[in-house]
Amino acid sequence: MKPANANVLTINGGSSSIKFALFGPDQSTRRLFAGRIEGVGLLQGAFIVKSTNPGDNFSHPVVVPDHAAAVKLLMDWLAERIAAGSLAAVAHRIVHGGARYWQPQRITPQMIEELHQLSPFDPEHLPEEILLAEAFHRRFPDLPQIACFDTAFHHDMPRLAQLLPIPRRYQVKGARRYGFHGLSCAYLMHALEQEAGSAAAHGRVILAHLGNGASITAVRAGSSMDTSMGLTPASGLPMSSRSGDLDPGLAWYLARTEQMSARQFHHMVNHEAGLVGISETSSDMRELLRRQAEDVRAAEAVALFCYQARKWICALAGVLEGLDTLVFAGGIGENAAEVRSRICSGLGFIGIDMDEASNQAGAALISSAASTVAVRVIATDEESMIAQDAYRVLGQHN
Repeated sequence: MKPANANVLTINGGSSSIKFALFGPDQSTRRLFAGRIEGVGLLQGAFIVKSTNPGDNFSHPVVVPDHAAAVKLLMDWLAERIAAGSLAAVAHRIVHGGARYWQPQRITPQMIEELHQLSPFDPEHLPEEILLAEAFHRRFPDLPQIACFDTAFHHDMPRLAQLLPIPRRYQVKGARRYGFHGLSCAYLMHALEQEAGSAAAHGRVILAHLGNGASITAVRAGSSMDTSMGLTPASGLPMSSRSGDLDPGLAWYLARTEQMSARQFHHMVNHEAGLVGISETSSDMRELLRRQAEDVRAAEAVALFCYQARKWICALAGVLEGLDTLVFAGGIGENAAEVRSRICSGLGFIGIDMDEASNQAGAALISSAASTVAVRVIATDEESMIAQDAYRVLGQHN
């Protein structure tokens, strides 16, 4: 049961942005407004809001040198925009909860203390997410806060999919494959059932969440069987600025030849690698697609991304022992028809046959009538899942 006349505010903090949305009390999928503060730590940022009331829409340039400044800007605006007592809770996307935290739940001082200790798992996201939770508690101490963990969807992956092939003593300390983009996966499976029916959602499904962060997940009977990201969100496919999987010997090689420290290596694989590393110009797939005809570096970056995604799809089809549905989502997956086409090229041997006219038109179903695998495009909605999880937690407490 939802509290009467109470809304839920969702917060999705990233390494250089904060996304937020306010959901109405009548149904957790109805947004009253949504927005983001982007360009945190850069010379120029932006504060953007889209509301159900068009007169409230705006996009302003802002300078936010760090997350503390971004949080203050957001909370000052929220204090003016949201009436006192109208919020039931603030719900946060928390990327990593380690082995202990995965179910949506109320944030407690003990949880915050343990998340601080878990920050080495994901130093690119966790510290900023903790900062957001602490700042909201200081500003609104009586307002419930709820953590929604991005690893939850993958928590019950088969043991072999969780194991890292390193000495067992590190498992005791939580070193295993966790998987990420779980909120997106949960939403996509719900949307797949709504669009294609229960049989499709309980079949053999591969979810390709392709955006600035990218991962590919195998799902059978509604449960995660394996996924490309592992211990941290830097693993798996090459992404906008993250390397994806690398030979672990590279760290030692660069330490010997470049005197690269562990901190420098971490920065490189998270901020200087992937598309921007290969292209040397941009981390934005749209820009690379525009430049690929005249810039071989941009062309190679696009080609490598598509090649690695195709490899992961084939590997995960092997995990599932076949494939019934492939879903594209995320900023690239939803909008880049050429990338979808190149990823699926040559996958006829696993039953994929694209309808290029539908693909170029951005249709919901882009496979041909002859395809034994349904290829779909579904716009993901992590904020909606955060809100739904929050209302469930509030209902349990009420």
